[in-house]
Amino acid sequence: MRILIVDDQEIVRQGLSLMLEQDDYIRSTKEAENGKEAIKILEKHLIDLVLMDIRMPLMNGLEASREIKRRWPDIKVLILTTFNDEEYAIETLRDGADGFLLKTANSQELIKAVKSCLAGGLVLHDEVTAKLMPRLLQRPSQSKESFELTKREMMIVKLIGEGKTNQEISEDLYLSVGTVKNYLTQILAKTSFRDRTQLAIYAVRSGLVD
Repeated sequence: MRILIVDDQEIVRQGLSLMLEQDDYIRSTKEAENGKEAIKILEKHLIDLVLMDIRMPLMNGLEASREIKRRWPDIKVLILTTFNDEEYAIETLRDGADGFLLKTANSQELIKAVKSCLAGGLVLHDEVTAKLMPRLLQRPSQSKESFELTKREMMIVKLIGEGKTNQEISEDLYLSVGTVKNYLTQILAKTSFRDRTQLAIYAVRSGLVD
């Protein structure tokens, strides 16, 4: 996998690169000190995942993540920040980010989060989840959802809400990964949700996730 590390502190970028390159599956890492530089690198190089800080000069992580997802929707974006702020988490997830991790994570947690994002999972640091859940569980007084899902589709939505990857869902339901992807495409079409992040939020707010 090819990873772009975006952080305005060189020592942080170097430290993250050393942590990630402990894993044999990670082939290469590139570095950028702000969102604008990250965009220029993505225009020239193939990148699988962007590890994105939030507070940076010229273009911050929120703006950069939004632009990356607009131009390259298949590139995964994992927010890595020191700020345990649910507003940041909600905004980045709504804009399509694939995870929100705190810099207190150790190397194993970081590598696991990167792999989970690349496999299609939604990654949230435990401390962030603890802050987000009360807000996600607040249900609107009038539900706007008017779609109908089959039992199998609802089960897949539930597993997505639990942060499961397509591979993990296929193993839980004894389906092929391709079949799970087809189900996911159908579910997104029925619900008009943009991506699995919005599905995960719907699963929590609907009470599908314990």
